[in-house]
Amino acid sequence: MKKMNLMLLLSLFFVSALSVQAQQGQVLPPLVSVNGTGEVRVQPNEVVVNLGVETRGKTLDEARKETDKKAAAIISYLKKQGVDAKHIQTSFVTLQPIYNSGEYGRTTPDFYMAQKSMTVTVKKLDKFDELLSGLYGVGVNHVHGVQFQVSDADVEKYKAEARKKAVANAKAKATQLTSELGSKLGRVYAISESSSNGGPRPMYKMAMMESAAYDSAGGPTIAGGEVVITSNVDVSFVIE
Repeated sequence: MKKMNLMLLLSLFFVSALSVQAQQGQVLPPLVSVNGTGEVRVQPNEVVVNLGVETRGKTLDEARKETDKKAAAIISYLKKQGVDAKHIQTSFVTLQPIYNSGEYGRTTPDFYMAQKSMTVTVKKLDKFDELLSGLYGVGVNHVHGVQFQVSDADVEKYKAEARKKAVANAKAKATQLTSELGSKLGRVYAISESSSNGGPRPMYKMAMMESAAYDSAGGPTIAGGEVVITSNVDVSFVIE
């Protein structure tokens, strides 16, 4: 009985080994592999700005209270201008003593500095200049950056459009290559989508912010440019 079981195990081992060898030795069909790129350029419909307030006081509590007061005024102003509360987020808070003098062993600071920054998403681009001017008036004294983008609700639609263009581009390339060599393009053998950051979805680049001074007609000081949404696909076709 033990001998029969041993023979059965050996038989299964050899069958499995032969199966693995067959798979490893499988000959691939003739293939043409290409990369396709699709691009969609759209106007941004929202802007993200990082802004904040910095104050100084003789005591830690004085600096903190003044900063909190101005931060509250900023948030109140944003809400009055129609910015949703969910689009206002505190992103940075700091409170520290400042020593201007190089006197050795000094324990008392010259003053205390408090900072509070927040990230704000603005949906009304045509009101952005006016909104920013009003923010300076209620206490904002530093702006770290402005970034134009497409809202999440719209970006997936543009990604799908870019992906469709990428697939068409890949097929056109493969068709041209095979026809020039006197062959015929067959079925799709493999396809994958990639982006510059290695993720599975198309990448989208934020438009560069352009600055323009007010002209005689009183033009805007901020230009949104455009957002470029790109999809990359790698496709292998069978050559018939």
